[in-house]
Amino acid sequence: MGFEDAGKPHYLGHRDRLRQRFRDGGSEALPDYELLELILFRALPRRDTKPLAKALIAKFGSFAEVINAPDERLLEIEGIGDAVVIELKLVGAAALRLMKGEVMDRPVLGSWSVLLDYCRAAMGFEAKEQFRILFLDKRNRVIADEVQQEGTVDHTPVYVREIVKRALELSATAIILVHNHPSGDPAPSRADIEMTKQIVESAKPLGVTVHDHIIVGKEGHASFKGLGLI
Repeated sequence: MGFEDAGKPHYLGHRDRLRQRFRDGGSEALPDYELLELILFRALPRRDTKPLAKALIAKFGSFAEVINAPDERLLEIEGIGDAVVIELKLVGAAALRLMKGEVMDRPVLGSWSVLLDYCRAAMGFEAKEQFRILFLDKRNRVIADEVQQEGTVDHTPVYVREIVKRALELSATAIILVHNHPSGDPAPSRADIEMTKQIVESAKPLGVTVHDHIIVGKEGHASFKGLGLI
């Protein structure tokens, strides 16, 4: 190290090398904790962020789970304050906005995997149940994406009449139902199956088709159509 570098913090050279690796190889060139380091640079410009990034991965398990972790749980880690939480949530919001842009006003049948990725990113890590509806026009393009209900940790009240009414208001000819299982296991419950049957039976006479009901969780997704339940 030259004399001019003697007073510089040791982590500055590491930051430069990490940025260069990202420029050369993109995110695939970095493990989860190093990608987190890059994000934390902005929130903590005068601190070595490697130990904090490793602590986040150790606590939550993966990059996606860190980004989607509740604020209060992030703040439990020593060294994390509001600036870090905001930076992490900004990354999550930006990623979700990009994914939603790939879904809206496009035929879902030609971008099904993209739709599944969006639904899982939007809901798969939530601590409470959420019931979402994607409304489609006659060309199967998504014309609206709305959260209809948010429930407790294990129950979301779903009002069949309101779902069908909203589809008619939007002139939708088809809908895709989506909800999450906070437990992580996306397997449909008996209540999920019965509720879906009620929506299908109520919507059909009014010219609204239920294309699918997708359940998302940390462990993946389940499709009612794929399981032969629709």
